[in-house]
Amino acid sequence: MPLIPQEPQIHERAQGPSATPATGRTASTPRPVPGPRPVPGPRSATTPRPGRPGPGPARPAPPAQRSHSSAGQPKASGTADSAPSPSSTAPQVQVIPAPVDGALDAAEEAIDLLLDAGRAPGDILVLTTGEQHPWATHELSFGESAYWAQHDAREDVFFADAAAVSRAHSRPVVVVVVNGGGDAVVAEALPLARSRATALLVVCGDAERINAVLGAGV
Repeated sequence: MPLIPQEPQIHERAQGPSATPATGRTASTPRPVPGPRPVPGPRSATTPRPGRPGPGPARPAPPAQRSHSSAGQPKASGTADSAPSPSSTAPQVQVIPAPVDGALDAAEEAIDLLLDAGRAPGDILVLTTGEQHPWATHELSFGESAYWAQHDAREDVFFADAAAVSRAHSRPVVVVVVNGGGDAVVAEALPLARSRATALLVVCGDAERINAVLGAGV
């Protein structure tokens, strides 16, 4: 499937604690990027993205996220503010190979690079086929109404269970984290996720399994 030039492209990289900054970026003073709320305690290899307060009562700090350990990430390329071609009817599909226990970390790194490339946080929807993202688990503890209000506000990256994809609205970028669930769950989630993505679908997980589930592959 041809790539859309303005979207970051996926490539594998060797596992390690840090990534080389893209050409032209200043690494000495990283800018704050909206996203999930900061995590207390031991930090992962990369600095967590700061979040903005959502609706509802004041929240305590969310659960700690996993440290980054996966190998694929998008490559920042093209112009970030260019809109997809109006003639495009299907999103670009990119796969980040990762084991089940590293798929969530691969997605976190992909999101960081998409934001660095100029994507707005509200452009991104993240769906997990297995264990929920810690942010989603934390926000759901305050009730579904407040949780889905943040989805409708479209101000930040939103994390949800893939089983709830039918309730989610379309966004330019949808990231699917294949971090568990049976083949039936993945087979149902991927086509629905692709229908929600208007520009780019990123799938993090076992590439062979993903291609087998989708039939002809991605």
